[in-house]
Amino acid sequence: MKILALDSSGMVASVAVVQDGDLLAEYTINHKKTHSQTLLPMLDAAVQMIQLKLDTIDAIAVAAGPGSFTGLRIGSATAKGLGLALDKPLIGVPTTQALAYNLYGAAGVICPIMDARRNQVYTGIYTFTDGRMQIVEDQIAADIRQVIERLNELGQPVTFCGDGVCVYQEQIKAQMQIPVYFAPAHLNRQRAGAVAALAMEYLKEGRAQTAAEHKPDYLRVSQAERERQERLKREAGLL
Repeated sequence: MKILALDSSGMVASVAVVQDGDLLAEYTINHKKTHSQTLLPMLDAAVQMIQLKLDTIDAIAVAAGPGSFTGLRIGSATAKGLGLALDKPLIGVPTTQALAYNLYGAAGVICPIMDARRNQVYTGIYTFTDGRMQIVEDQIAADIRQVIERLNELGQPVTFCGDGVCVYQEQIKAQMQIPVYFAPAHLNRQRAGAVAALAMEYLKEGRAQTAAEHKPDYLRVSQAERERQERLKREAGLL
């Protein structure tokens, strides 16, 4: 079983190929969010290096959200285009689940946090039991203070990862009442290798879709849409 995976849900752009239990290639860049210019060249470079024929892959995995609206659209469009051209199924992997999968087997709970601005984060809470990832709280957009409160209620040691760590680390340290850890640099951001590995499990469970069916999960409307809704309310005298 061979899976090609893409992740452009945040600042990181990442491409990987996993075959059964082996990571054949992974190309990850965390420098400027120009995924429209970099993702396809990265894909081409990875494919050329391992001499991969794209028609030999079994499925295409993509970080399905939440995350950057533009980044998600780029990743989704790239995956859909490949899926349609190659007639391959798509596997949408929730972004926070893939981030948590970087820390496979970690004790306690894992809490990925992605900065969503205005004191909000995209997050979820996960744990590993008998070698399988369990969802304690499914991914949501929430105020960081609510996340901290919920983790304190759980009362278990927690490991944070994601780009929200650098934004909220001091607040987390000050307000958490339980042992807190932060993932090291090589496990702290999105990795297509984790998307592919988790997608392999989903594929075994039959959790695939056609390229036409796939769409990103934004979790909330974009800032432009929020501003449009506020403007319409003002014009209607509701604000």
